[in-house]
Amino acid sequence: MKKRVDLVFRTVGERTSELALELAQRHIQPDRTFVVDHVMPFSAAVDHQLRLTHDCDSVVYVDADCLILEDMRPFLDWNERPYVDSYVLDRFRGRIHCGVHITRIDLVRAMQQVAPPKGELAYALRPESAIRNVALRKLGVNKGFKGFRILHDHFQSYTSIFEKYALRELRSRTAIQRPRLASAMERWGEELDFVVARRAIAHARANVPESASPAAVTDYIEALPAIAESQVGRMDLPSQAPLRIEDIGEIGPGPAKPRVFGLGLSRTGTRSLTTALHAVGWDTIHYPTDAGTLADLARGDGRFHLLQHYDGLTDITVSPYYAQLDALHPDAKFVLTVRDEESWLRSAANHWHDRPAFDDPRKDETHMRIRRLLRAAVYGCYGFDRERFAYVHRRHVEAVKRHFAGRPDKLLVYPLTAGAGWEPLCEFLGVPVPSEPFPHRGRKLSQRMAGAA
Repeated sequence: MKKRVDLVFRTVGERTSELALELAQRHIQPDRTFVVDHVMPFSAAVDHQLRLTHDCDSVVYVDADCLILEDMRPFLDWNERPYVDSYVLDRFRGRIHCGVHITRIDLVRAMQQVAPPKGELAYALRPESAIRNVALRKLGVNKGFKGFRILHDHFQSYTSIFEKYALRELRSRTAIQRPRLASAMERWGEELDFVVARRAIAHARANVPESASPAAVTDYIEALPAIAESQVGRMDLPSQAPLRIEDIGEIGPGPAKPRVFGLGLSRTGTRSLTTALHAVGWDTIHYPTDAGTLADLARGDGRFHLLQHYDGLTDITVSPYYAQLDALHPDAKFVLTVRDEESWLRSAANHWHDRPAFDDPRKDETHMRIRRLLRAAVYGCYGFDRERFAYVHRRHVEAVKRHFAGRPDKLLVYPLTAGAGWEPLCEFLGVPVPSEPFPHRGRKLSQRMAGAA
């Protein structure tokens, strides 16, 4: 069914603006286009876009530093998720999610009701994200992720690069983001884009100490356009010619890739695996809880409708179906995340303690029906039972290994939680190791639960 889609295009005069708008309109096919032009700082642009009036099913927010190279419309007409952040190919950081945000209209309207949390550092640095996170919590829904062939921060002007990477330094002052920026910088060459980015990072570090107040950070951000103009003007850089469509390379979808399925049981690192697969180019979904997936599970034939637009699934949604998936997708790859049994049992007990099979007010009925169906299918019980879980864990690992015996190109047995890292996964998939640290998504929860025990 064709949906009504609005495009909100945000520009502050990027070198790619004209071409980015042309490509966005071509590949989104919006019913209406709104241009947020030279509204600064970004918090003011967010306020402006949230005052727009929409009569549509979803809104796609696109920044002018994004060059969309493939048709997004089939996914937009199919998608039901409230928020999908798009993975893009970034000039400086590799494959990341930013710049193109698919937002269902009920979430847009919920965001419009959120009062901006002025005076908070998180809002000063990421105003749109701060407001969206509040609205997502109010609706009780989560983010989704999907990769498209989109170039981000390619072909930018030197002043734009300076502004972005001064701001990137400020946004990277967390335990998670700091090593990501450091890892990316290790791979930068000596091209002028990277020279300017390094200069911007050094300027932000010298002029905005980590102890700076939210007001001081906000003042620096508001002054960044003038700072960038002044600093870049001192660097004696060559002029940049107008950007042409011929300069960006081939337009169209990327090459096809094999499906990937994560067969590990819950609490074996399946969330981390999903995030890692996204980072290396495979769009997978961890434990989907939509009505279509419930229908797929009720049939039990291993034919998942999400594979129309995604590259695979992970966790116990697919754990029981490895033989059928192997037959249905002869070229697929399978990853069995494994964990020390005693450690896994402790983590599983913590995970299950506040997730009842019935009467969980935090989840809708579809989610609860999937929870019960999968628990019965995989574990043979609704609640945690140590002996039963230990038996299921051993039987599942042995059965998967036996099914794929003699086919090392099909199955990776992956001790992710023991610190296996990028290398085994990237070697198995035949892709380069990303510049960012390996994502360990469940570690904070495990540490918190261990502290409470």
